[in-house]
Amino acid sequence: MTRMKVGFVGLGKLGMPCAVAMAAKGHDVMGFDCIAANLTKERCNYRETGPDGIAPFEPILRASSLRFGSLEEVARHAEIIFVAVQTPHLPQFEGTTRLTQARADFDYRYLVSAIKDLVAVIHRDTIVVVISTILPGTMRNSVIPLINDRVKLVYNPFFIAMGTTMQDFLTPEFVLLGAHDPGALETVKTFYRQMINAPIHATTLENAELIKLLYNTFVGMKIAFANVAMELCDKTPGTDVDDVIECLSLATRRLISDKYLHGGMGDGGGCHPRDNIAMSWYAQKTQLSFDWFENVMLAREHQTEWLADLMQSYGMPLTILGYSYKENTNITTGSAALLLENILRERNAEVARFDPFVDKDDSHIARDRPRVYLVGSKHAEFQTYAFIPGSVVIDPWRYLTSLDKSVTYRPVGIGPAGIGPGISQS
Repeated sequence: MTRMKVGFVGLGKLGMPCAVAMAAKGHDVMGFDCIAANLTKERCNYRETGPDGIAPFEPILRASSLRFGSLEEVARHAEIIFVAVQTPHLPQFEGTTRLTQARADFDYRYLVSAIKDLVAVIHRDTIVVVISTILPGTMRNSVIPLINDRVKLVYNPFFIAMGTTMQDFLTPEFVLLGAHDPGALETVKTFYRQMINAPIHATTLENAELIKLLYNTFVGMKIAFANVAMELCDKTPGTDVDDVIECLSLATRRLISDKYLHGGMGDGGGCHPRDNIAMSWYAQKTQLSFDWFENVMLAREHQTEWLADLMQSYGMPLTILGYSYKENTNITTGSAALLLENILRERNAEVARFDPFVDKDDSHIARDRPRVYLVGSKHAEFQTYAFIPGSVVIDPWRYLTSLDKSVTYRPVGIGPAGIGPGISQS
């Protein structure tokens, strides 16, 4: 393998694990982050797993050869610089509150500022690889006008999930590259071929921008579809959503795969809810005949309202167990469980919440009488959680297998016992 001198601009939840991964593969990696100017390896303020998906990330970070420097030092050091700068949305576009009539593009100020600052300190030919999530046309309209002949530009969005970033980066389904400079594109291809065993798809800048967004919004579509099936099964005697989805998942040619195709809480995380809202804005901008992306978010919201109705139907105090956006992480961005909490609070309902990856303990939740518990995040810790006797446990995931008989177990998506409509009993 050819050892390359690699730079990283932006060492947050995306940049840091990927920089460590490249260093672990033998590359000479130096990173810079404008927010954390005195960055060290001793503290990591978010939960992340290692390349095996199990080992904690923090010891791997401390043991890595990654080092930090100023932006000027990174520019002098690197042959190839990855720009992992945030392109955030406002809080109302993250998926934890109701969808409003407003739409907006992502905020590109941080990306534009980073590119300007980087170009100013690059004094020789250098490959600059942008990995931020952006809408179609952004590279050509907002980034390319900022560069000069020394900057050889490639767009390379990563397909990772926060919390398992390093693992996802090292074992991707494919690598996506948007071409601007042909020579730089070939160098980046070689860089990945020596490090990762996955197909490389090279295309135009605009195609790459759109593929990234459509990939993320397709995930949201699959989750919403599975939850439609879950609600139908919950209301149809003789049905079981897991059996229904198991059959649909056999259609690997037309339905593609079974990943994400399970009934549960709505889609969450730092990418998918906001990406659907951004693409809804883009659909209106391009005057598409039907704004599918708005309807995906409205489906997610209405399905969450239905779960709120279900919780309130028992007339007991309410508790959400788990509000990180998925299991085994403390990241709460885009959490559907937080959307559920906000909907309940809109109704003036009193609701408590607890997440073992976020909170110290659950001592703030009163135990003086039975409660309705809804499992918002599928943490393994809830398999042995001490539920108050007489309580109702609502499980959208259907994964709690050993509950005490002193509580009423309500697995969501398994219909009432009995004969289904239109079926005669012989």
